[in-house]
Amino acid sequence: MVLLRLSPLALSRSRFALSPLAETLGTLIALSRPVPEPWFAAWHAGSRPAFTELLAADPFHRGLARLVSSTKWLPDYLVHPPAGGMRTRLADELPLVEQESDEGVRAQLARSVARSWQRHELDWLTGGGYGPRTAELLRTVWDRFVAPEWPRRRAMLERDVTYRAGLLAAYGWPGALHRMSRRSSWVGADAIRFSNQPGPDFVVGEDGMLFVPVTVATGTWLCVGPDGRYAQVYPARGVADSPAADRPPHALDRLLGPVRATVLRDLAHPATTSELAAELGHSLGTIGAHLTILREAALITRTRVGRRVVYRRTPLGDALAEGAAGDGP
Repeated sequence: MVLLRLSPLALSRSRFALSPLAETLGTLIALSRPVPEPWFAAWHAGSRPAFTELLAADPFHRGLARLVSSTKWLPDYLVHPPAGGMRTRLADELPLVEQESDEGVRAQLARSVARSWQRHELDWLTGGGYGPRTAELLRTVWDRFVAPEWPRRRAMLERDVTYRAGLLAAYGWPGALHRMSRRSSWVGADAIRFSNQPGPDFVVGEDGMLFVPVTVATGTWLCVGPDGRYAQVYPARGVADSPAADRPPHALDRLLGPVRATVLRDLAHPATTSELAAELGHSLGTIGAHLTILREAALITRTRVGRRVVYRRTPLGDALAEGAAGDGP
C-alpha cells in the first residue's frame, strides 16, 4: 500500500489546480484504447478515426501512445505538477516535457514497459529528440481533440473543484477526498492512501499537495516534480453522467421547459452561472434568467463562495428532479 504522508503545515497548504497537460494525456490515453468507457463512447467514435490517422504518420507517436495507454506506470516526464494553479496553461507545461534527455526518456519508457499488461518492444525509439517529439504529439492532441471543447471541459473541472472546496470547508480534507478515486482514501491523521500496490511511502513537503481533476476517466496518477512537489490527478465528479442532450425527454421538461429542466437536473452538482452556461452551451443571460425563475420557485438556492456565487438544488428541487428521473417521454 502506497501512502502520501502530509504534515499539518503541508495539509494546510494543499489546494486544487488544473492541468491542460494532464487533460491532454488523459485524452490521448482514452483515444488509444479501442474499447471506450460507456459514458464517452460517442465522443470516442467520432474522434478516434482522426486520432488513428494522426498516429499512423509517425511510429514514435504510435508506439508511445500504445505504451502509455497500457501501463500501470506513466513516465515521469509526462506527469508534472501544474505550476500555475487554476490558471495553468499547456504552454507552461510542455517545456518540461521537451527538456527531458533521450537517455531519461528511454529509461522511463523501459520502466513503463515492465509495468505494462501488454507486450511492448521499444524499436520505435529511433532518431533521438524524444522529448520534443513527445511534446509535438501532446500539442497536436490538444489542438485537435481538447482545445475545441476546452471551455466545456474547464467548466466541468471548475465545478468539481467548487464541489470539493465546499466539502473541504465543511468536513476537512477527509471529506474533500471522499470518493476522489476508487483507491484513494484518508488513512489515520496524516496520510492519503494512493494505491493498493506495494511500494514506499512518499512524504509531501511543506508546500503541500495539488489535486488535479480531469474530464476523462482513464484512471488516477501521481505527479512528482523535480522540486519535490506532488499532485494527484483524478477523474472529475460527474464525468460518467450522460450529457443532457443525450437524455430522453421527461415530464419535467414539459413542466418547466427543456432548458430550465436541464439546468435543474444539472444542478445535482453545484455550479456557477458561467459554469452552467459553458457546459450547456447557452449565454450567461439565458442561464441567469432561468436560475432566477428556479430560485423564485424555491427549487434552487445560492451561496457565495469567495468571489463566486454557487447555485445548488433545494430539497424541493431534489425531489422534483429525482422524482421525474424515471418518467417516460
